[in-house]
Amino acid sequence: MSTSQGESPSQGHPQRWLILGVILLATLTVLLDNTVLNVAIPSLTKELDASTADIQWMINAYSLVQSGLLLTAGSAADRYGRKKMLATGLVLFGVGSVTAGLAQSATQLIAARAGMGVGGALLMTTTLAVVVQIFDDTERVKAIGLWSTVNSLGFAAGPLLGGVMLEHFWWGAIFLINLPVAALALVAVLKLVPESKNPQGDRPDLLGAALSTIGMTAVVYAIISGPEHGWTSFQVLGSGAVGVAVLAAFVRWELSIEHPMLDMHFFRNQRFIGAVAGAILVAFGMGGSLFLLTQHLQFVLGYEPLEAGLRIAPMALSVVALNLAGVGARIVAKLGTPAAIALGMTMLSAGLAAIALFGGGTDGGYGGMLLGLVVMGAGIAFAMPAMANAIMSAIPPEKAGVGAGVNGTLAEFGVGLGVAVLGAVLNSRFAALVSVAAASLPAALASAESADEQARITDAFASGLETSQLVGAVAVLLGGLLAAALLRRAERADSAVTIAA
Repeated sequence: MSTSQGESPSQGHPQRWLILGVILLATLTVLLDNTVLNVAIPSLTKELDASTADIQWMINAYSLVQSGLLLTAGSAADRYGRKKMLATGLVLFGVGSVTAGLAQSATQLIAARAGMGVGGALLMTTTLAVVVQIFDDTERVKAIGLWSTVNSLGFAAGPLLGGVMLEHFWWGAIFLINLPVAALALVAVLKLVPESKNPQGDRPDLLGAALSTIGMTAVVYAIISGPEHGWTSFQVLGSGAVGVAVLAAFVRWELSIEHPMLDMHFFRNQRFIGAVAGAILVAFGMGGSLFLLTQHLQFVLGYEPLEAGLRIAPMALSVVALNLAGVGARIVAKLGTPAAIALGMTMLSAGLAAIALFGGGTDGGYGGMLLGLVVMGAGIAFAMPAMANAIMSAIPPEKAGVGAGVNGTLAEFGVGLGVAVLGAVLNSRFAALVSVAAASLPAALASAESADEQARITDAFASGLETSQLVGAVAVLLGGLLAAALLRRAERADSAVTIAA
C-alpha cells in the first residue's frame, strides 16, 4: 500500500489519533442522518404537505442509496484514492445537506436525501479503510473500537438530536447543522489524511459496480418495505427476487473476470467467513431487538418517540463508555479474537433474553429492560470491533475500501434480517393469541370494543415480543459460537502453515 508520505503501515501514521478524530466526526454526521429525520415527521407533513408515501421516501432514500452503493464506493476508493473519495464524499454530503435544509417540496427533499446517501456511502467505506491504513496491528483494534462506538452513538443519538433541534428551530436546521461539521472535516482531511490506493491499478469493474448497486438497492428496498407493506406482498417479494437474481449475476460475473471488484475467493477464507457470520448476527440481534423495543415502548407503554429514544439510549451509552475506556481492545488482546467474539455474542444474547424475561411486560417497569440494554451494549462493545478487525485483517490492505464496503453491507443486511425474522415471529405469536383482522398493534387497539379487549391485545403483543426476543437470543448465541469456532479453526490453520514454512 502506497501513501503520499511514505510511512510504513506497521509503524502507524504520526498524526493517526488526530486523523481518527476527524474521521469519527465525519462518520458521526453521516450516521446521525440515518435516524434524525424520524422525529421531524409531523413538521414535514404539515409544512411540505407530505403524504405518507412521501415521508417514507424521505426517510428511506438516504439509507437505500447509501446501502446500495457501499461496495461500489469501497472499490472506487481503492482504485482512485481513499483520501480523494473521502473528500468527495464530504462535499456531496454537504451539498446534499444544504439542498435538503432549503427544500421547498417533498420531491426536492427526497432528491436531496438521495444525494446525501451517495456522499454517505463514500464516507462510510473510506473512513474505515483509512483507519486500517494509518494504524498498525497493535493499535488497530482500539481504533476500530472507537469507530464502532461512533456507529452506535450515531444510531441512538439521531432522534435525540432531532428532538432538541426541533424544540428551538425549524425542521431544515436538522440538515444545515451538518455544514460546519462537513466543512471542518473537509479541511482537516485535505491537510492531514495521507493518500493511499491500490498500487496495482486494477481496471474499473463497471458492470460489477452496476450489478452490485442494483442488486443491493433492490434487496434493501425489500427489507425497508417489508414492515409497511407485508413480507408476502408483491412489492416486497418482487423487489427481493430481482435483488437476489441480480446479485447472483454479480457473483458469476466477479468469478469470471481478471480484476473483480469483490474477489469471491475471500469467501474461501475461514477467518473471513467467521467474521462475516458474526457481523451479520450482531446486527441481526441489535437491529431486530431495537425495532421491536421501539414499538413496545410507544405502543404498549405509551411513550412519545423522544421518550422512547431516551430509554433505549443506555445500550449505546454502554458501548461508548466501554470502547472509550479501551475495554474491548484489551479483551481482544488478552483473550484473542475468537474468545472475544464468543464472549461478546454471549452477552448480547443474554441481554436479549433479559429484555424478554424481565422487560417486555405491560406493567411499565423499566428495570429489566435497562439491565438487558446495558448487557447488550457490553456485548456489542466486545464483539463488534473484534469482528470488524477480523474482516479487515482477512482482506489484503490494497483492498481495504472493498473490505469496508463488505463490512457496511453486512451490517445493513443483518439489521434488515433481524427486523424481518424477529418481526415475523412477533406477528405469528400475536396472531395465534388474538383473533383480529388488523395488520398492526395500533389498528388492533383502535378496533377493540372494550378495555378488556384492548388489554388482551396488548398482553398478546407483549407475549409475542418476549417470544421474538428469545428466538433472537438463541440465534445470536449459536451464531456467535459458530463464528468463534470458525475463527479459531482459521487461526490454527494459519499457525500450522507458519510452522511448516
